Amino acid sequence: MKRIVFFLVLFVMFGCSKTPQPINYGTDMCHFCQMTIVTKTHASQMVTDKGKQYKFDAIECMIRFLGDKQELVEKSNLLIANYKNPGVMVNAKAGGYVISEEITSPMGANLTGFASLEQAKTKINNPKAEYFDWEGIFKKLN
Repeated sequence: MKRIVFFLVLFVMFGCSKTPQPINYGTDMCHFCQMTIVTKTHASQMVTDKGKQYKFDAIECMIRFLGDKQELVEKSNLLIANYKNPGVMVNAKAGGYVISEEITSPMGANLTGFASLEQAKTKINNPKAEYFDWEGIFKKLN
C-alpha cells in the first residue's frame, strides 16, 4: 500500500510538470508538419499546463499550430531555440524574432528566434530584415 501511495505522489508531483523534455534531433517529429526535427537553430517547443509535450521543427510551425488556441498560448510554457546558442531553448514570449533572407528556416519563412529583440538586431543588421517581439510575430503569421 505504501508503494502505491508513493507512486501516486510521484505522479502528481511530476506528471503535470511544465518542464520541457529534450528534443531528440533527427528522431522527434514536428507536431504541426510531421517533418523530422533536425535543425537546432530553429526548433521550438510547447509544454501545456498539464505537462503535454509538443515539439516543432520551426518556430513558424508552433505559431501556426497555436493560431486559434489562445488558451494554450496563455497557459503553456512556450520555448524557441536561441539562434546564438543552438540547442538551447529560451522563453518564446520574451524572445526576439527576425525575418530575413540571410538566415533560412526549415519551413521557408526565414524566421529566426533569439533570447531578446536586442540580440536579434545585433546579429542581423539588414534594412530589409523585419524584427518582432512575441505579439508581433504571432500576429504576422496568423
